[in-house]
Amino acid sequence: MQTKKKRAAGFNPRGITALITLLSFILVTSSQAEPLSKAHRGDWTMWGGTPDRNMVSGETGIAEKWDIKSGLNIKWKSKLGSQTYGNPIVAQGKVLVGTNNRGYLRPNIKGDKGVIVCVEEKTGKFLWQLTHDKLPTGRVNDWPEQGICSAPWVEGDRIYYVSNRCELVCADLNGFLDGENDGPYKDEKYTEKQDGDIIWILDMFEELEVFPHNLATSSPVGAGNLIFVSTSNGVDEGHLNMPVPDAPDFLAVDKRTGKIVWEAGHPADKVLHGQWSSPAYGVIDGTAQAIFTGGDGWCYSYEATTGKLLWKFNLNPQDSKWILGGRGTKNNIIATPVIQDNKVLLAVGQDPEHGEGPGHFFSIDATKRGDITKTGLVWHIGGDDFHRTMSSATVADGLVYNADLSGFLYCLDEKTGKEYWKYDTMSAIWGSALVVDGKVFLGTEDGEVIVLKHGKELKKIAVNDTGNSVYTTPVAANGVLYISNRNTLYAIEKTK
Repeated sequence: MQTKKKRAAGFNPRGITALITLLSFILVTSSQAEPLSKAHRGDWTMWGGTPDRNMVSGETGIAEKWDIKSGLNIKWKSKLGSQTYGNPIVAQGKVLVGTNNRGYLRPNIKGDKGVIVCVEEKTGKFLWQLTHDKLPTGRVNDWPEQGICSAPWVEGDRIYYVSNRCELVCADLNGFLDGENDGPYKDEKYTEKQDGDIIWILDMFEELEVFPHNLATSSPVGAGNLIFVSTSNGVDEGHLNMPVPDAPDFLAVDKRTGKIVWEAGHPADKVLHGQWSSPAYGVIDGTAQAIFTGGDGWCYSYEATTGKLLWKFNLNPQDSKWILGGRGTKNNIIATPVIQDNKVLLAVGQDPEHGEGPGHFFSIDATKRGDITKTGLVWHIGGDDFHRTMSSATVADGLVYNADLSGFLYCLDEKTGKEYWKYDTMSAIWGSALVVDGKVFLGTEDGEVIVLKHGKELKKIAVNDTGNSVYTTPVAANGVLYISNRNTLYAIEKTK
């Protein structure tokens, strides 16, 4: 298979337009910077709910038990594709989910595609679908049947996500239902009333020569006029070389135009496998930070407005080794960093096909500068005490919850990392825990959603069967719980 050649030396996206964007962003953020978020209510407009990515909701009255056969507490259900890894997003009366096209929600669109499905929040009625063809390079860049794994960020009437084709896409929340083809982009392949309306596209595969390994998956996060996104640049099909080591790994993009403001590429040729994580954003000790997790197993923090590197942290022991197929002790990062109380919580893992193995979970002091692998360590658990994970942490009331691929959910002390309890779900876990209404919700590969009491003492409340694997994270918005399993989106509401 042919791979892309090395990027031309001296590539620099910055220019007058980028400079103007940067200056305007600085003016906006200097006057409107927000503190790190707490539990919120209402719409759930991005992966993690808020820019710090902490999956805690202030909703109340959330149903803890339901039954998909009898319909108990099932408000509605909506058909998805055959494989769904995208997390539900709820905004302005609509629910968005990334999936594939095998459900043929649009009967005239056939074949394997990546899609964003939009349904009505009240009823689950299908509204529109954004459709992306597969990359012609095949599974090395765009794995069959995986669809779109990115969860959109919604602001106003715009949604932002990464397609299976390694594109950062801005689209109209109303699709073509409003009868208008908005924005400068006019090359949509699908333009019927139930199709999505693209505003602009930044094609990272073509324009930046990014080489996504297997799939591009990042869920963008925004602040001011900027969007932060990981590019998913990775190794070749043989898993030995980086086809384009100097392609950017992390971008700050003007949300209005799709133009790059700054880029970073610190992992360079040290990427172990792929880069499938998503960034976080927060104002930490007065400094706006964009947190990026590199495919080399390091966490990087950049000054959000300029791209200046603030700190980096190595999440692998010095003596760890990377061995193909997951047989080594070194890991990359699939989880999303979570920012709370001036700290970043983050754990390492690998492609689930590599199986279980020793992992590491860290609390990092994000006020430090430079290489803070030693100086920034707050606490760490790992080895036999924590295994490889794709799950992101959740922090609430001084407690930290995180799960590993082996199927254990841990409850830890936020300050010390001390373990209060560990619950064995008896199934692999891909998603993350949601804390809402005094309870902890967690989906499993066996298709169950476990409900536990939020607190220092372990108490199981319910185990709910969804009928198919849950690779995503539960979402609560406007009094309703949303669960997407492999092929169905459920809206769950407590019966009055």
